[in-house]
Amino acid sequence: MSKIIRTEKPSVLPFYAAAAAGLVLCIVLPVYKLWALAVMLVGAAAAFAAASRVCPPQVTEREVPFHTGSGDVDQMLTDIQQKLDTLHALNDALPDPQMSAAMDRMERAGRSIIEVVESNPAKAKQIRRFANYYLPDAVHVLEQYAAMARQGVRGENAASVRTEVERNVGVIATAFEHQLDALYASESMDLSADLAVLETLMKNQGL
Repeated sequence: MSKIIRTEKPSVLPFYAAAAAGLVLCIVLPVYKLWALAVMLVGAAAAFAAASRVCPPQVTEREVPFHTGSGDVDQMLTDIQQKLDTLHALNDALPDPQMSAAMDRMERAGRSIIEVVESNPAKAKQIRRFANYYLPDAVHVLEQYAAMARQGVRGENAASVRTEVERNVGVIATAFEHQLDALYASESMDLSADLAVLETLMKNQGL
């Protein structure tokens, strides 16, 4: 998903060369006369052009996770990706197969949401609640669950928390999948309309 962004920074040397050439010509020519002023300007322009060929713009490259054309959308997708990476790491650390299966579903839905919004940044407004609340809260809960499992926390309260998380992780995964499905709502409507038109055309032609 990462992109290479290339930027060009013009060299200042051509400007210095033009200024130097103009200064020298101002000294040696009577620039108070129109023809001399014209010669000075032409000379400065020639010096700028020559220096530009010798000193091309400096090209720099930097890698960014996303480049949708909107800084806010890029940042949102980056945050989602980081939280999904955290979710993946938590999944690897938890041996419970039921928990792992639900977390796999969450991650798959989250990665697919990123792909949809990256290809159509206008849909970013549809996932703001997911990005700002649902996903961070889910990752936080699972981090706490993993910490208790790792530390071997025992007791009635800890057992109650673990049971509650295990009972609801599938619901969370389903909510993620519903968020992904909602992104395709308009496309589904368009497809249904296209199919209806096609069916009508086929009937009119006796097919």
